[in-house]
Amino acid sequence: MTTKAAAPVEIKKYANRRLYNTGTSAYVTLEDLAAMVKNGEDFIVHDAKSGEDITRSVLTQIIFEQENKQGQNLLPITFLRQLIRFYGDSMQMLVPRYLEASIESFTREQEKFRQQMAQAFGVGPFSSLDEQVRRNMEMFERAFAMFTPFARRESGGPAAEGEKSAAKPDEIDALKRQLEDMQKKVDRLTDKDKGGGER
Repeated sequence: MTTKAAAPVEIKKYANRRLYNTGTSAYVTLEDLAAMVKNGEDFIVHDAKSGEDITRSVLTQIIFEQENKQGQNLLPITFLRQLIRFYGDSMQMLVPRYLEASIESFTREQEKFRQQMAQAFGVGPFSSLDEQVRRNMEMFERAFAMFTPFARRESGGPAAEGEKSAAKPDEIDALKRQLEDMQKKVDRLTDKDKGGGER
């Protein structure tokens, strides 16, 4: 028997910027709303005076707050610059659907990714983990820049500085090979931590 999903909690935002959770009858902060999102709790935010749905702007504020925390950055500068370029662009309407599909795919794979990371870095010094994470994030930024499917072609001129063209099949194959090489390196690190393999 399929259980009906719970209705989103209503949050009211007042003129003084205070947020009121009607479900718990208590005032909340952006940090509280961030915790709700992480716990899988759905909510919708309305302007207390006009009744307007302002959920999008509040979620954007949460992201802004999280990005300003030391060591919490998720959005690479390359990604942010490319995202800004799409505002007002003829391809703008396609971007949300592409981003939704991409994040849904990543979400489905995240548990497998967590397990692989735990196996690779579950033992041994944590300093190597920090360095590996930095290298991985640099690789992900390069991969994202290479795999931009909405590169502007209509202008006929050279691409804007820092803008990449859509990935070609051979570039995708090269990326796959890089990921495979990285997985092999991770496997070697795991073997080394378990029994002192060769460097």
